[in-house]
Amino acid sequence: MMALVSEGIERVRAFELPCSIWADGSNIGLPRIALVKWRSTWNDKFYQVYVNGRYAGVTLETDQRQMIVQIPTSLETPVRIEVFAVEIDEADTDFTSTLDSSIGYTGRVKVTLLREQSLPIGATAQVYSDNGTGEIDYNNPLINSPMKVWPVWQDKAGFGMSSFSTGDFGFDSAAAVGFGRGRFGNGQFGLDADTFEWVSESMPAGIYKFAVKITDENGHESNSSQTGQITVIPAARPAEIVSICSFDKQTNQLVLSVS
Repeated sequence: MMALVSEGIERVRAFELPCSIWADGSNIGLPRIALVKWRSTWNDKFYQVYVNGRYAGVTLETDQRQMIVQIPTSLETPVRIEVFAVEIDEADTDFTSTLDSSIGYTGRVKVTLLREQSLPIGATAQVYSDNGTGEIDYNNPLINSPMKVWPVWQDKAGFGMSSFSTGDFGFDSAAAVGFGRGRFGNGQFGLDADTFEWVSESMPAGIYKFAVKITDENGHESNSSQTGQITVIPAARPAEIVSICSFDKQTNQLVLSVS
């Protein structure tokens, strides 16, 4: 599986489509719609467009180099649009989960946790951060946690946890996520495992590390599992008006005014 291909794609541009145009040339933009154009060296692939890391659409032909997509109404942060080439037989596959979501381009961080069947019923997950200092602060857990590992008890497999005697002896797995249905390759072979996510509040720019501790219903804590360094880049505010101040033909320098 080749999945998403970013090489060979350049000059990705997004245009606001006019809803109406007045006699003087001014216009009213069509809300929540953008025309995306790009150039590509590939002639044997389809193209997928992702908006803010989510699948937005796919081309219908290999020579198509533009697409109209829906975009969210965002008054505080810009919208991120990405174009990827895909094999023809993978054109309708959503590869959202394969995009790198650990970098907080919107000032938020997402930590994905494996919901292993070995985790006890009633367990909670507590998230901690180093606040950009390099040292995890275990005295002040972050908001949005703790989270229940098993918010629905039927999802927990184990001896006596499901319809007794219908699963494997000693491991009643009738309620477990099936092979290939969860986070493939991270669970037990033939059984697979599910994942759940923690998303931070908006954070200032910096390089952070996070840690997770699992606590059972009796208060016993597991050893912490730490992430690597995660770069957080708060999104810039979108520009409402962009105008040309000057252009120097000698240096080929364009000066823009943004307000």
